[in-house]
Amino acid sequence: MAPLTPRLQLKVDELFRRWLGDPHTQRALSHALRRIRDPGTTSDPAAAATPDADPGNTTSDPNPASRPLPRPALRTTGPRTVHAHRKEEPPPQSPPPGHSVPAFYFPCGRPPPRPQDTEDAIALVECAFEGLPRGRAGLGDMAVVAKACGCPLYWKAPLFYAAGGERTGSVSVHMFVAMWRKVLLTCHDDAARFVRLLGHPGCSGLIQEDFVPFLQDVVNSHPGLAFLRAAKDFHSRYITTVIQRIFYTVNRSWSGMISREELRRSSFLQAVSQLEVEPDINRMTSFFSYEHFYVIYCKFWELDLDRDLTIDRSDLARHGDGAISSRMIDRIFSGAVTRARLPRKVGKLSYADFVWFLLSEEDKTTPTSTEYWFRCMDLDGDGALSMFELEFFYEEQAQRMAARGVEPLPFHDLARQVLDLVAPRCPGRITLRDLKQCGLAGEFFDAFFNVDKYLAREQREQAGTPQDTDSDPAASAWDRYAAEEYDFLVAEEAMAEDDDDHDEGSDPIDLYGLADEDCDDLEPL
Repeated sequence: MAPLTPRLQLKVDELFRRWLGDPHTQRALSHALRRIRDPGTTSDPAAAATPDADPGNTTSDPNPASRPLPRPALRTTGPRTVHAHRKEEPPPQSPPPGHSVPAFYFPCGRPPPRPQDTEDAIALVECAFEGLPRGRAGLGDMAVVAKACGCPLYWKAPLFYAAGGERTGSVSVHMFVAMWRKVLLTCHDDAARFVRLLGHPGCSGLIQEDFVPFLQDVVNSHPGLAFLRAAKDFHSRYITTVIQRIFYTVNRSWSGMISREELRRSSFLQAVSQLEVEPDINRMTSFFSYEHFYVIYCKFWELDLDRDLTIDRSDLARHGDGAISSRMIDRIFSGAVTRARLPRKVGKLSYADFVWFLLSEEDKTTPTSTEYWFRCMDLDGDGALSMFELEFFYEEQAQRMAARGVEPLPFHDLARQVLDLVAPRCPGRITLRDLKQCGLAGEFFDAFFNVDKYLAREQREQAGTPQDTDSDPAASAWDRYAAEEYDFLVAEEAMAEDDDDHDEGSDPIDLYGLADEDCDDLEPL
């Protein structure tokens, strides 16, 4: 038999699809399949009967054209292909009614396993208030309440202010229990509770102003800062320094708001707990050291000649005897790394900004310092340092070395060295990730804008002498710098006291003798 023409074949296929889609045909096929699977099943005439198959059915369709036509058997001369039956996969099972996926994300900490734990904690607080006069607690009594809450000692001021103590001067047991119960029911770890106590209502993070009452209480009550309490003019300076160090270390997102997750990843809450057992504040080098504050403020005071608590480009250019290149100073003042939320004077750097600068300049091994200098060198803000940007900064660096009688390397030779040093993933483009992974960001940055440190490192490498052989290997570069500068400042002050004929204008810096009553408090960064 000759094959059908294409047009006729299409018509036959259409008729077959219509016949196969007819409900009567589908019922008949289903019944036949059941009989094949189970030969012992008796036939169901009602299920298998169709108007076309029932010989006794004399009812005619009023619309014969709509009735499906039987598909004629097709005979072909070509070979027939036998398709293997595919085993149908069972449909995915839906979860039973009432079943839900267990929670796996807890932004405020994992809730306690027993709700009774909250009531037990409230009972301990009520017992602590029973021992207080008239059942009320002032700020001086909050140490007992803080321990009853299971909190570190220096959470006492945040607990007091969160319960409304600032308005009334004291808190009753009912005021405190109402606040603490809400905290326990909504915040289930230390980071979430600390943010809830210090932050504004409804905020999920902490801004710089939130830390001021907490740190003022540390100044007023920590035994290691007793000598500072009489110098009230410097309370704000010390508090500003500590706040900047907290945000420099903890606020890894540079958002100006410390989140709960950033607190969990940092060591700040552990440092707050350590304040209770460490009477020497200078051993708290991460955030609270007074000696570190003394060094930072003295360095700023040396540059701030007009005593307006701001410095300009010419002031910053004198830092380190002019070690920083002018092009890098311009980038610092361009706003690439300053994060002030309040308006500032054009072309001025505040004390808070200077804290970030000094921490980044003296310790280029920290993640924040790497980000700080990378932002400065990334002129176009595309997230990568190109050869053009490297050459832009090295051009002045080479001129400064030549002025000191040192023959600089040609840029293409230096570029080859730094590319071997950093080993970027994309040739010719250095990203922030490349610098962090190589672990030599300090050497990289000094080669482009700090001529003194670059030459000092080159001399040490040529002589084969390691750096700071007598220092504590566990101390950071910033800790070593601050210790050396503090010893130098103390020795300078002691020598000045022994010299009765020294000029009054050359007096060493004395944090307790500076007459700056007219200076306003420093603005947060």
